[in-house]
Amino acid sequence: MLFNTYVFIFAFWPLSVAVYFLLNRFRLVFASKCWLTISSLFFYGWWDIRYLPLILGSIAFNYAFGRLIQARSAGTERGRGGKWLLAAAIAGNLLLLGYYKYADFFLGSLSDWTGHAFPALHLILPLGISFFTFTQIAYLADAYKGKATEYNLVSYMLFVTFYPHLIAGPILHHSEMMPQFDRLRNKVWQWGNASRGVYIFCIGLFKKVVIADTFAAAANDGFANATHFFASWTASLSYTFQLYYDFSGYTDMAIGAALVFNIKLPQNFNSPYKALSIQDFWRRWHMTLSRFLRDYIYIPLGGNRRGEAVMLRNLVVTFLLGGLWHGAGWTFILWGLMHGVGQVVHRFWSKLGRPLPRWLAWFVTFMFINATWVFFRADSWGQALRILKGMSGLQGISLVDLKTLAPTLLLLALFLPIVLAFNNSSQLGASFRPTWRTAVAVASLFVFSLLYINRISEFLYFNF
Repeated sequence: MLFNTYVFIFAFWPLSVAVYFLLNRFRLVFASKCWLTISSLFFYGWWDIRYLPLILGSIAFNYAFGRLIQARSAGTERGRGGKWLLAAAIAGNLLLLGYYKYADFFLGSLSDWTGHAFPALHLILPLGISFFTFTQIAYLADAYKGKATEYNLVSYMLFVTFYPHLIAGPILHHSEMMPQFDRLRNKVWQWGNASRGVYIFCIGLFKKVVIADTFAAAANDGFANATHFFASWTASLSYTFQLYYDFSGYTDMAIGAALVFNIKLPQNFNSPYKALSIQDFWRRWHMTLSRFLRDYIYIPLGGNRRGEAVMLRNLVVTFLLGGLWHGAGWTFILWGLMHGVGQVVHRFWSKLGRPLPRWLAWFVTFMFINATWVFFRADSWGQALRILKGMSGLQGISLVDLKTLAPTLLLLALFLPIVLAFNNSSQLGASFRPTWRTAVAVASLFVFSLLYINRISEFLYFNF
């Protein structure tokens, strides 16, 4: 089920909220947790019920290992058995993720390298498998460190499956979520949280179905056909803005949907195109993924504790793995490598003590991000190189394209200042209280969005 569908907005979301608070009103706390867990599994199974056993099996596997790791962490054998249990559990998760996400990529690459045609498995990637896998890996690591303790299976299932975050993040920690579900005042309907949640959700809906999907049409056409200078730049910038408003819109909708339950998801998107460096960009873009990569890859590799050269190696390896996480393809790996090398270049430049003017730092960062998104979006090396050659002018400049592309170029010129001037809607603080004027405005955006629902695309981050 998608957030931007009539069945979610007018049936599933209101019903799940109403029953949840009704059960809590009658002090049926355990029943309310069960209801929300079942609702979340229904939400997941709506896409393809055949994958329900997969997520349930993953939950059972990780819950069992989590209990064993907790028991070892509490005893004297943590250093021996606990570490091996953690390694086995993480290996099991990575094998599951690798099978569904990378098996066909590996077989295809092996065929290219050896000349022998290995038959592809044609696996369909389960919805949100990367997110619920990484969430549970983080839980296992926290259990080993003694930072997470969960003895109730239903509570653990709710932690993993809570539907606002289930299919596209953010990547959660047990310690930042479960206390919220257990807090008594969060079980009571709160108009302040509900009004903010609905307001943020509607803004996100507008970003997704009106803005992002409009740019998606231009990006799809451009990546399929663009060759000349203006058409190639329009294609790359259209995708850059599509991805921004798609992810920004999803973040708003996820945080808004959760806030109606009085649950505050961690911020995952902080106006990343305002970044003045590549390091600053990754502090703002997909913030919980950056946190996961730092805590569970970069720091275990040694972080910055073993000298400058090892630290730079760790940065590149971390971003290489981050690129592979985003997609099974060599273009994704190159995208990750480019961001890793970008981090290294930024470190060297910072050591020179000659900071760029703010406007130039922003321009260089934005152009780097825009160019690397080409590899992220391209279906093949050839397509990526065609767009980049077109952007460089090597394939000619056609003034005729300006007339055809004028509407998209106007949209790009309109939304760039908006991206730079405003914060993401999900960054609104607890003090924000929508007035009747903002309510009317957001209701207008909501009605306008309904006209566009299901028009073009799903969320870009669903199959990560």
